[in-house]
This record gives sequence, C-alpha cells and structure tokens, in this order.
Amino acid sequence: APESLMQALEDLDYLAALDNDGNLSEFGIIMSEFPLDPQLSKSLLASCEFECVDEMLTIAAMVTAPSCFLHAPPGTEEIARSRWRCFSHPAGDHFTLINIFNAFKAATANPTHPGKHFSSEKWCRDYFLSCSALSTAEMIRAELVEIMKRIELPISEPDFGSEVNLLSIKKALLSGYFMHVARDVDGSGNYLMLTHKQVAQLHPFSSYDSTRRIPEWVLFHEFSISEGNSIRVVSEISPHLFAELVPQYYFSNLPPSESKVILQEVINHLAPVSATKEEQK
Repeated sequence: APESLMQALEDLDYLAALDNDGNLSEFGIIMSEFPLDPQLSKSLLASCEFECVDEMLTIAAMVTAPSCFLHAPPGTEEIARSRWRCFSHPAGDHFTLINIFNAFKAATANPTHPGKHFSSEKWCRDYFLSCSALSTAEMIRAELVEIMKRIELPISEPDFGSEVNLLSIKKALLSGYFMHVARDVDGSGNYLMLTHKQVAQLHPFSSYDSTRRIPEWVLFHEFSISEGNSIRVVSEISPHLFAELVPQYYFSNLPPSESKVILQEVINHLAPVSATKEEQK
C-alpha cells in the first residue's frame, strides 16, 4: 500500500539510511549488507561505536530467530516462570536473552551425556526453552559474524555484565529503536507508545512480568496486536538516554502528548550541556 511504502521510506530516513535524493546513503548501503530489519541493522552498526558488538550480535540473533520460550503445558506455568527467572536480568529482556543464549552455549559446550544433541535437548526441556529456536539463533549469529568480518567491521571483546557495557548496549539499541519507545502512563503497565499513541501491555514472556516490576520508560522490539496488544522484548531506558540519542527531526514530528512534554523538558535541560560540548569540539 502507498501509505506503507511512505512510512517505510520515512523510517529509513529517520535511521539516516537515505540521502537527500532518497537514495541509500553510505550508511544505508552498509546497513543493507545485513539480512535484518533496518532498526536492527542500525543498532548493530551503532554497537561498533559503543564497543558492545559481541553482545549486540547475540541480541540480533535472538530476536531474529523464533521465540525461545515454550508455552508451558497446563499446570506447569509457575514452574516454567521460576525456571526462566534464573536467566532474568534486571536491565530487561534484551539482556535476559543474552543470559539465555550464553547458558545454552555453555550447556552444549559441556555436555553431561556422551550424546551432545541429547544434552542440549534435555537442558532446553528442563528450562521450558526451544532447542530449535536457540540452535537457529546460533546459526544466525555465526552468519552475522561472517558478514561483519567480510565488510571489515570491528568486533569488540565480550564484556557483558559491566555497568559500562550495559549502558553501551542500551545506547546501541536506542540508536536503532528510538521509534519503539513507550511510557507507562498510569503505573499499572499500560504503555502508551510515543509514535502512534497505541496502548499496550507487556508480553507474558517478559522478565518484568515474572518479577512484577513495571518500568516507566521502555524500549521494545515489536508490537503485536494479535497477542492482545502486547509489546515483546522490552528493556527499561531513561528519558535522559532517549533525549541524548533521538534524532531531533524525528522527535519534532511526534504527535503531542504528555510523554513528549516530559521529554522536551529533559532535552531543554540537556541543551546547555550539548552546546558547551560543541564549543569544546
């Protein structure tokens, strides 16, 4: 549909993937090397700048592969939640996915049974996780690493868990997903999206759902109407971080809302600092 095409072009423009003539920019050409959604390509390239490539490769693979969470059989839902809680990361679902992937890799690298395949299958069953989805993520990640090497992009050393690394991952994610930000408007988990004012709830597979914690500002991977207006793969962000990384022309085109007013105040507060930095440059 023409509206969809226009929206797609606008999104690519916000991501700096197009030049003034509407052709792919140099940055857009590099983004197009990856068989990923444009937002994810942008986040992966931004991770080179923020030196968290290893972790971003894992996130990209995990969100591109099918969901690794299995629907627990009736009566076992609480057991499944408690098993998933082992991997929960306080910073959010993107970080939880890294924990799951790393645990899967460790389990398959050190099989307790002579048959490696049996070991990984059993480990996944024990944690109510899909072995095929995690194996797919492993293959996608290896393919992305090959592309990074082919186009000679730097791959930083793993540093998952440090405060600096966690902040860097959030910055890389926001660089691509600033259009996927929502705010809890009433303290009860009703998230109003900045872009099109849809209201959504957290997906039941979210680590926040099992910890019962409701962050105010979140970045999400996708919005699903079919799954009860839910946002999937969600991590907490701060308005300050959003204000620091959002392109100004995208922000100015956002529809008026209370969230936009709050963010504008943050941007105004940051402006004198940014001006000083520019003068120093």
